Amino acid sequence: MGPVTNALTSLALARAGQRRLPRYGMAILVVAGVAPDLDFLSYFGGASAFLRLHRAVLHSLVGGAVVACATAVIFLAIDRRRRARPAKPGAKPPLRLVPALAAALVGVAAHIVLGIASGVGVDLLWPFGAQRYAWHVLANVDVFVLIVLLAGLLIPELLRLVSEEIGERKKNVRGRTAAIVALAAFAAYTGARAMLHSRAINVLTSSVYQGRTPLSAGAFPSSSSPLEWRGVAVTDTTLEEIEVSLSPGAQFDPERSLTQFKPQDSPAVEAGEAAADTLLYLRYARFPLASLAQREDGYRFEVHDLQFEPDDMGPENTFVRVDLDSKLRVVRQDIFFAANPGT
Repeated sequence: MGPVTNALTSLALARAGQRRLPRYGMAILVVAGVAPDLDFLSYFGGASAFLRLHRAVLHSLVGGAVVACATAVIFLAIDRRRRARPAKPGAKPPLRLVPALAAALVGVAAHIVLGIASGVGVDLLWPFGAQRYAWHVLANVDVFVLIVLLAGLLIPELLRLVSEEIGERKKNVRGRTAAIVALAAFAAYTGARAMLHSRAINVLTSSVYQGRTPLSAGAFPSSSSPLEWRGVAVTDTTLEEIEVSLSPGAQFDPERSLTQFKPQDSPAVEAGEAAADTLLYLRYARFPLASLAQREDGYRFEVHDLQFEPDDMGPENTFVRVDLDSKLRVVRQDIFFAANPGT
């Protein structure tokens, strides 16, 4: 999920649990809920660094714990500096480590769960492993989720303004019920999308593509509709790309798939697959597709991940390129952003 969705989710959680939050609890929860996205800064280190570190360093169990501890310590320091000032009537007691850490952990945990549910997933076991955990049930930007969260946060504010205008004064905790309803709707929507994702996978794996039986398949969500999915089916010799519609009355025709043929085994392909950057890339790619082109001085070997559409220019869409000489020695190897493929 993007930073806006993560921030809104953290705000909703803070509103829902505001009776139990410590001093600065809402700020702690929101900061911890957004902070893991700081590993996006690895983008400036190039595609290789981004592939290894984005959704890994601060999205992992280790990194998330560090973020939570750092957030709690920072707010403890802020509280100590302000504690010398006279306390306002009704102010919450001084901030303690355990409540601050608990609030920060809730924010980080929500961020990591949303990261697993959307996009390329997260590398939970970094730095001890290199495996993305991904459910592929939510789009990175989901309009329905944004509407639900915004409604849960803004409607109470609107009602408060109306109440003040007509002279009413309510002492209830503002926005708690609306936030709980919004979070429940978000959870129900995610569960519904998970069931639809399972149905899309079943459609893909139970079909035959130009006489080829699928070995595995993946379905990737659309941001426009929970009933539309982009499918990839893997057969012995091909990868099949096809749209899957779960709308009532929609017909699935596997003969309409876009067929991508795997390269035939050859010494050049084996040399490209054995390159260090290729091995790194294959640890993260969901549906890798290799290609080999002969050049005047050797070969060019590339691997792209078909979980991304060809026109996807987002930074998470990367590929590996290995140039080999005529004796199949690696001359150059690197990982590139699809938006900046190099030469």
